[in-house]
Amino acid sequence: MAVSPRPRRSAYPELRAVAARRRRDPSLPRWPFRRPEELARELGTDLERGLASAEAVARLALFGPNELARRRRVSPIPILVEQLTDFMVLVLLAAALLSLALGEVADAAAILAIVFLNATLGFIQEYRAERALERLRELTAPAARVLRDGGREKVVPARELVPGDVVLLEAGDRVPADLRLVEAHALRVQEAALTGESAPVDKVPDGPTGEPASLADLQTALFAGTEVTSGRGRGVVVATGMETEFGKVAGLIQEAGSDETPLQKRLAELGRYLVLACLVISGVVVWAGLLRGEPIGEMFLTGVSLAVAAIPEGLPAVVTVLLALGVQRMIGKNVIVRRLPAVETLGCATVVCTDKTGTLTLSEMTVRRLWTPLGTYEVTGQGYDVRGDILPLHEPQARGTTRGPALLEADPALGLLLLGGVLCSDARLVERGRLEVHGDPTEGALLIAALKAGLARDPLDHRHPRLAETPFSPERRRMTTVHAWGEGPALDGKAPSRGRSGSAGVGPASAMLFCKGAPDTVVGLASHFQGRGGPLPLTPDDRHRILAAADELAAQGLRVLAVAYRPLPRPPSGPVEELERSLVLAGLAGLVDPPRPEAKHALEVCRRAGVRVSMVTGDHPATALAVAAELRLLDPGAPPEGQVLTGRELDLIPERVLRRRAADIRVYARVSPAQKLKIVRALKAAGEVVAMTGDGVNDAPALREADIGVAMGRTGTAVTKEASDMVLVDDNFASIVSALEEGRVIYDNIRRSVRYLLACNTGEILTMLLAALCRLPLPLLPLQILWVNLATDGLPAMALGFQRPEADVARRPPRPPGESIFARRLGVKILGRGLLIGLSTLAVFLAGLRVAGDLALARTLAFATLVLSQLIHAFDCRSETRALTEVPLSSNWHLVVGTAISLGMLLAAVYVPELRSVFRTVPLGPAGWAAVITASGWGQVAVGLRRMYLSRYLTRFRRRR
Repeated sequence: MAVSPRPRRSAYPELRAVAARRRRDPSLPRWPFRRPEELARELGTDLERGLASAEAVARLALFGPNELARRRRVSPIPILVEQLTDFMVLVLLAAALLSLALGEVADAAAILAIVFLNATLGFIQEYRAERALERLRELTAPAARVLRDGGREKVVPARELVPGDVVLLEAGDRVPADLRLVEAHALRVQEAALTGESAPVDKVPDGPTGEPASLADLQTALFAGTEVTSGRGRGVVVATGMETEFGKVAGLIQEAGSDETPLQKRLAELGRYLVLACLVISGVVVWAGLLRGEPIGEMFLTGVSLAVAAIPEGLPAVVTVLLALGVQRMIGKNVIVRRLPAVETLGCATVVCTDKTGTLTLSEMTVRRLWTPLGTYEVTGQGYDVRGDILPLHEPQARGTTRGPALLEADPALGLLLLGGVLCSDARLVERGRLEVHGDPTEGALLIAALKAGLARDPLDHRHPRLAETPFSPERRRMTTVHAWGEGPALDGKAPSRGRSGSAGVGPASAMLFCKGAPDTVVGLASHFQGRGGPLPLTPDDRHRILAAADELAAQGLRVLAVAYRPLPRPPSGPVEELERSLVLAGLAGLVDPPRPEAKHALEVCRRAGVRVSMVTGDHPATALAVAAELRLLDPGAPPEGQVLTGRELDLIPERVLRRRAADIRVYARVSPAQKLKIVRALKAAGEVVAMTGDGVNDAPALREADIGVAMGRTGTAVTKEASDMVLVDDNFASIVSALEEGRVIYDNIRRSVRYLLACNTGEILTMLLAALCRLPLPLLPLQILWVNLATDGLPAMALGFQRPEADVARRPPRPPGESIFARRLGVKILGRGLLIGLSTLAVFLAGLRVAGDLALARTLAFATLVLSQLIHAFDCRSETRALTEVPLSSNWHLVVGTAISLGMLLAAVYVPELRSVFRTVPLGPAGWAAVITASGWGQVAVGLRRMYLSRYLTRFRRRR
């Protein structure tokens, strides 16, 4: 392992002192004016080999993580303090002090114990939620590619970068720290976030000339937080964390505060209204008790207890925990949710606009056909496996003898086609047990095809080093590179062929330009095509023949690329774009990316769920249609031609027309990232809730505009991931469908918890209010009310978040985005069940008074009935459509355990002597429990009979129709 040179003894203190001065000094930094080699010596690093891992660890401990100052990480102490300083808790503490002053030591101790238990449960809920959100932030932290341990390329978390690290960058990356540029190839960076410059700026490794006026003029510097829009480069880290230029303005980009979702906000607002209503009701109960002659101290405690028990102060925390639990389940399904509001929106999605390559397909491109003006060839093999051959397609007699390298002599255009595919490429093949492609999968497929003909990249790169390049962009739809050439191409990686044309029909040239891209673009730049003896003029008939061959390949479901070349008498001195003319067409490559096996089933799930799926791709329309047909993405009731729209047509069509047609379009082909934004806006204007996938830096605006932006975890750029609401770890469309289902499940579970908590609180309020209005004694004592709140609210409500999804969750239509949490008669169910619980509790209380004439016994019966009624209702909340007996216990064992614990707390309050004296209960015999079970269960029986009657009525009604 190569060991990085240690910096001189004073390097660390000097660097830290310089960084500290730079934070105080608003003037321009001086390091962009220094030579990279000089900085490397001071930083103790090697610009070609990077740092050793051990050295990087030591520097990380010294300089700290590469991140801006942000709010402190979750700590248990502030959460616990927040629980103990809640308004209702403070009221309870005041009640405990009052009880102590009145000599009621047992009551005061019981109140304090209940406050402590409530605070503990609230703390556990809040802490779990905060830790879950913190883990999500860590999962979505950016990464960086660095050179470590002798020049090996590694991907490390950006927060672990240290001064002296050598960072590799390409289009779509976010610059992870302040870098002095060492090497650049057509590198352009968007610095608007730092400098305010709207257009990307060119970056070069040469030192600046003149006196720069601002950061925007420092062409040798890359600043943390800016975005690489095109090209690639390499730089050495000179500053990290708060010592970067962004660190000077860290206050402007501090981490966002709360992750509160719209649902949580609506519930918090609901809670405020409930607080007001409960305080009024508590006041009525206290006033009625005082009129009846009850002691003022006891009535004060009763009012406080009733308010605390009735107000669902734990509801926002329960919702947060349920959201976090659901998000954790999504991580297990390869979906990382970056913003919690996306969880709610998932259940509303009506349209998913998905990329094709890598999402609906495997992203293991394979060259299937090679076409040259001299012949058509079949390429055998699958994926990134070099086993396979290149065989003449229309000459069966030659298939056994003329294959692979032998074909390059017979067809010089084939050799140039493969050679251009290798040299005009940024992809690399890496051996890790099996060949893996680092870079674009399409370019990787071209490298594999060339290997099948005996052309390896490394010797070709050594023989023909790259001199200049213009990278691929969606607007240009092509990539161009220029290479040193000499006397001719080394097609076998050895010495170049001699002769008038060389082995590929190319004469002597100082440099060679290769262009690879969309057939219509490359053919439009060509003036010749490669013949057997050399370039021949390209006539209109030839041009038509070549484009017809491209269309024929595309109609077979293949992605088609064209490769052309141009000999240059000398290396270029100006922009490469000026040389992209008078090209010689070498041929076409047809590639296939097979659909994912699980994609077809996922699309069927979307159809059943009422979610429309549209493919948005840059591929040829025929290729996209072929894949869409194979996946059954097209509507069988409409002609395929009417379900596809090309990027060119998209530019011409008015937005109002697009809004009208959007519902019928299943395939958008030849679409640029800029046009994705137009698609999203048209769909949203048509009333759709849109999920949009993307991976490139130019996809970020469309992802921000969409209701749910979905970034690719493997191929997605850092900028795209930061603009997204969700990240697919495996780039798989099936994971989107899993997320849609999970989003619906989470929302259903939240509704279950809301239904349970509010129905229980309503029952408690009505019990006390009706008793007060009827001038009855208090059915429940203050401590009993608090114990009910503790025993029945938290555990069952949380356990409902683990309920298994109902069978129809993936078949229901999307939820309207503006739908209230109380929609679909949930509010009626809450009030109805609360009324049943209140009446049952009051009825058993009256029965105890009338039959036994014992107030303590009557209160114990009411206490037990209220708890048991609520616990039975928890099981009824497992489904909104099925009866309690229709849902098996195995659907939620968490609820079974939580209910058992709550029931144990009730029995302890009734039978443990020490607790009986505190809660003033009496032991219940068989007759008492029979009354409690009857009063608790009759409401459930009534609900079941009502459901049975409605079910039969609806069945008869349907039969009549």
